[in-house]
Amino acid sequence: MKIIRNFSIIAHIDHGKSTLSDRLLEMSSSFDQRDMREQVLDSMSVEREHGITVKAHHVRLNFNWKGQEVQFNLIDTPGHVDFSYEVSRSLAACEGAVLLVDATQGVEAQTISHLNEALSNNLPIIPVLNKIDLPAADIELSGKEIVELTGCAENDIVLISAKDGTGVDDLIDKIIELFPHPLENENIPLRALIFDSTYDNYRGAIPFVRIFDGSVKKGDLVKFMSTNAVFDVTEVGFFTPKMKETDMLQAGDVGYIVCNIRNIEDIHVGDTLALKAFPVEPLKGYKEVKPMVFSGFYPSNGEDYEKLKDSLGKLKLNDAAFTYIQENSEALGYGFRCGFLGMLHMKIIQERLETEFDLDIIATIPNVVYKYFNVKNEEFLVDNPAKMPDITRNEIVYEPFLMVEIFTPPDYIGPIMQLVLDRRGKQVSVEYITEKRVFLKYEMPMADVIFDFFDKLKTITKGYASMDYQMIDYRQSDLVRLDILVNGNRVDALSSITSREKAFFFGNKLTRKLKEVIHKQQFEIAIQAAIGSKVIAKSVVKAVRKDVLAKCYGGDITRKRKLLEKQKEGKKRMKMLGRVEIPQEAFLAALSIDEQE
Repeated sequence: MKIIRNFSIIAHIDHGKSTLSDRLLEMSSSFDQRDMREQVLDSMSVEREHGITVKAHHVRLNFNWKGQEVQFNLIDTPGHVDFSYEVSRSLAACEGAVLLVDATQGVEAQTISHLNEALSNNLPIIPVLNKIDLPAADIELSGKEIVELTGCAENDIVLISAKDGTGVDDLIDKIIELFPHPLENENIPLRALIFDSTYDNYRGAIPFVRIFDGSVKKGDLVKFMSTNAVFDVTEVGFFTPKMKETDMLQAGDVGYIVCNIRNIEDIHVGDTLALKAFPVEPLKGYKEVKPMVFSGFYPSNGEDYEKLKDSLGKLKLNDAAFTYIQENSEALGYGFRCGFLGMLHMKIIQERLETEFDLDIIATIPNVVYKYFNVKNEEFLVDNPAKMPDITRNEIVYEPFLMVEIFTPPDYIGPIMQLVLDRRGKQVSVEYITEKRVFLKYEMPMADVIFDFFDKLKTITKGYASMDYQMIDYRQSDLVRLDILVNGNRVDALSSITSREKAFFFGNKLTRKLKEVIHKQQFEIAIQAAIGSKVIAKSVVKAVRKDVLAKCYGGDITRKRKLLEKQKEGKKRMKMLGRVEIPQEAFLAALSIDEQE
């Protein structure tokens, strides 16, 4: 029997996962070298534009190793914390993990996070030190950090340069020797885990599966265990990384199944696929992911609502961490309240909607989920600030807190502490890993982390710091709902929840920003920030004044006064009836407010 190994490459962002995948592809006999380019597995346009991996990518590689045929089912995973759910799902389909560490950067925050995820799946780990060819590489120091992190011996670490291929042969040997063969369960009924899926306009929803037991081939009648939907298999295949049809997928294989599934509700990531004639006990699926950031997505053209609904459904197939429900806004009409794992996740989803589905989206101010207890001590979850009641009496509000872990050189501890203090953070611990690396832990409100904390952290540390975070719990906070009124009318899409101490600053800055982006009308526009019925900040967009006296060449002053009074009455009437158009820039104004100003 040929040697099969299923494994993932895990690492912090920018440590060289995609480059290592390129080298393995280049060395395999199954990959067409004419398709070779940098980051060949990063197929989406947003991945290539941002230079990061957003989706876990799967590919089958064939090698000839010591006269034996070897098959690798490789999964290249994202590194950014916002896409950690992709990593957890990929590891559930593997028998081992390659832990990649950049020799110039050392162990970083998400290195630890992904390692813990792999260890929780009881996977064997191969520690690898990458970029050893660079002049800035500190192999000795980075090696010590890996030894301290994983508990391995120094000679267990594989030294490679994924860019020029140095040491990759040694890594292949280690993968074959240390990672176990998948269980040989071909002769029992089919059990396959759906770990991902995509949508094809011609072939419908296509599940990506890891076969744990049995086999599946064209013509089989398969059943989705959670939805009880039954379909005929019209094609099975694997990834080269392009989809390639094959006769059969057997236990241990990773591939795809085409069943002409037109209703996307019939397929769920984490579901078990079985033969209709042989129902089986479902495999342990994935823990349900909880969105951490919410934002309203509305089509700028109301006629695109149905198109947006279909597009979100197809994206949901391809991104199980993304959620959405329908909602209605007085200012923006019908749209969807969407849930994301972080701000980068939200940005990527918005870009994919605009590039892949040709939609023009208006996104509201992102916010987190709050717990609200009214005077009767009834609990409500609030993911939309416009639905938060006025906090005026004995109501209590709880907000989510995060444990934020930061790796940094010691020179930047002071500025980081100041930044955390400005964001209502509390220090938990300071730990010196080496002379050049410090591990900081803070408890911080999620609302103060998600917007631009990571960008600010990178700026003050000149890019040397790395960050990871986990949800801890909900804690009581002194919060208020800040409303924006335009000519006395509340714009629900611009409402936000903020701490009472920051409300005046935020309201003042936001009204001034809105004054710059709202277009002038022939009447005066008052922009107010209010907490309940109390106005705390105000800006005025002056009216465009028509010169009604231009036709008066001299004459009595009373005629001019009469014309001005008539204009004044007209403006008053126009203000009562006129509708102020809120441009898209207004909904993004809050994101550009710098708290340090």
